[in-house]
Amino acid sequence: MNGIIFVEITLYGGMVLKKYKTLLFDLDDTLLDFGATENAALHKLFAEQHIELTPEIKAYYKKLNDRLWQEFELGKMEREEVVNSRFTLLFEHYGLHVDGAALEGRYRTFLSEGHHLIEGAVELMQDIYEQFDLYVVTNGESKTQYKRLKDSGLERYFKDVFISEEVGHQKPTKEFFDYVFSKIEPFNRESTLIVGDSLTADVTGGYNAGIDTCWINIRGKQNNSKVIPTYEIKKLDELYRILNIEK
Repeated sequence: MNGIIFVEITLYGGMVLKKYKTLLFDLDDTLLDFGATENAALHKLFAEQHIELTPEIKAYYKKLNDRLWQEFELGKMEREEVVNSRFTLLFEHYGLHVDGAALEGRYRTFLSEGHHLIEGAVELMQDIYEQFDLYVVTNGESKTQYKRLKDSGLERYFKDVFISEEVGHQKPTKEFFDYVFSKIEPFNRESTLIVGDSLTADVTGGYNAGIDTCWINIRGKQNNSKVIPTYEIKKLDELYRILNIEK
């Protein structure tokens, strides 16, 4: 048909659903349970330093880390600045001086050992990988993300993996998505859907790139942004309905 890709519209339960072909999946807190992996890595790191990881310290780290990564996603900080400063800032808050870069190295080692799965992730991939073109789009360190993908058993379901460290740009920048789109053949925005947990990186990035977005909101966060996702789901198995396939 002269290379034209048609997007079908299907009525499903009162909703008008597109016929998607290309699915872009974020990794952390979308397919892999980063919270569980992070928690395990932090406990190992603090145990190695002979420091008790209290609920208070963990909560402060979470708040600090989220703020730093938001600055990164907005282009206000470089990735290396984020990862090499977070433990320095954390311990400074409690009156301790540490080598933040060295602690980051140990933390990364522990983090790469974790590959906790979001409930239903493997089952979903098994059910859809032959019907759709699946890709990973994630911010992070390549070595860590590749190892976690392989160890989790998810790697084999994806046609390609796009990691910000290798791309040279991070979500939600236009440059990141332009690079991804240039590597997918054939590519059609109308039949592409991004699935991710971050309103900033995934939903805003996808919206600005002109593709549909699915916000997987497992933790029940409030959407205080100005961007409304095409879909919002609470768990992965709700994707079956959006993709109009039988579970």
